[in-house]
Amino acid sequence: MPQIIFLPHAVFCPDGLVVEVEPGVSVLEVAHDNHIEIESACGGVCACTTCHCIIREGFDSLNEADELEEDLLDKAWGLEAQSRLSCQAIVGDEDLTIEIPKYSLNHAAEAPH
Repeated sequence: MPQIIFLPHAVFCPDGLVVEVEPGVSVLEVAHDNHIEIESACGGVCACTTCHCIIREGFDSLNEADELEEDLLDKAWGLEAQSRLSCQAIVGDEDLTIEIPKYSLNHAAEAPH
């Protein structure tokens, strides 16, 4: 079973976290299931960029981004070559290391899940 390492983030995960997960779930689901409240203003349906994350290790094991996700990512704060929307990044068979960016382009943050 692959592990996801969430790197420390001052707001969402101050100490970082390592969890084992079943392949086939989204990074956003894993985060929320483990009380890492990454923003998802659209509810995780690939309609915004608030759940943007950077895949520091294991990028190639994820499903490919579709055209809609890539178009949305162009609007994300701090975009990098290894950026994904966590609602669309589906865990494969390899370990992942995830960085949650310092900022997100969300003008109205939602309540915790």
